[in-house]
Amino acid sequence: MEDINKARPTSHSYFSQRLKLHYLDWGNESAPHMLLIHGIHDHCHTWDWVAQTMCSAFHVVVPDLRGHGDSDWAMGGAYGHIDDVYDIAQLVHQEELDPVHIIAHSLGGTLACILAGIYPEKIASLTVLEGVGGMPGWYMRGNTTRQTLKYWIDNNRKLAGRSPRKYPSLAEAFQRMQKSNPHLDEQRARHLTIHGSNRNEDGTYTWKFDNYTHSRPPYDIPYEQIEELWREITCPVLLITATEGYPHRIGQNDTAKHFRNVESALIERAGHWVHHDQLDEFLKVTQEFLQRHFGLGVS
Repeated sequence: MEDINKARPTSHSYFSQRLKLHYLDWGNESAPHMLLIHGIHDHCHTWDWVAQTMCSAFHVVVPDLRGHGDSDWAMGGAYGHIDDVYDIAQLVHQEELDPVHIIAHSLGGTLACILAGIYPEKIASLTVLEGVGGMPGWYMRGNTTRQTLKYWIDNNRKLAGRSPRKYPSLAEAFQRMQKSNPHLDEQRARHLTIHGSNRNEDGTYTWKFDNYTHSRPPYDIPYEQIEELWREITCPVLLITATEGYPHRIGQNDTAKHFRNVESALIERAGHWVHHDQLDEFLKVTQEFLQRHFGLGVS
């Protein structure tokens, strides 16, 4: 496995909707910009192995989404798609990252596709790993107004009484990490656990995400409008799924038809976290895509 200590990123922060949000910058500022966006309940260090490779040819920037990693938690629990997309748009704007190549995973893929539909001129390319798209129940289609609002109130009330799970030791948090993704080797699982947890005052460990990220806002961008935004994307798009990944991903269920310039790749022997499970294959597929369209190679 690549030694991720070959290059070290610097830690930075920026402000969006009065939240102080964190990101890593892997240097090489004169190179084409690349943004890596993680999924729900992950953090910026989930991309360390990818960033280590890509930073030789790109200026790689990796944010922690609000409520995740070392970014602020949103008071009131505002974690809708539109809030996250605003944060990412602010980062691109403030750090002058456009045109930017985006690689995004899971929820991050959903957000990246929305951003690319809003600002097609700012996105050079889009690579989506196991992006969430068209998942039944995710957009609350078919619910009455009363059902939608009642579910939101009841769910938030439950979250208010839910305490973050505490692990007596880092070793037990590490075991939980391994159990959640059996494809992970020990070294990667340990790295993700160390960077993805905080030690509490009583010596226990908890994960670095806000419990309110489990909450869905009662109203967000309707699925039909998500499809509309997909159709606005003009850059080359690579949709990557895994043989053991989640159902209803962007690129499945006839969703690829909404993208103008799209390619698809299926990676074998990998689960939802493709970039962890089959790192070399993922990098190969992604680099070939970037080389073919932009002549951008990684040394």
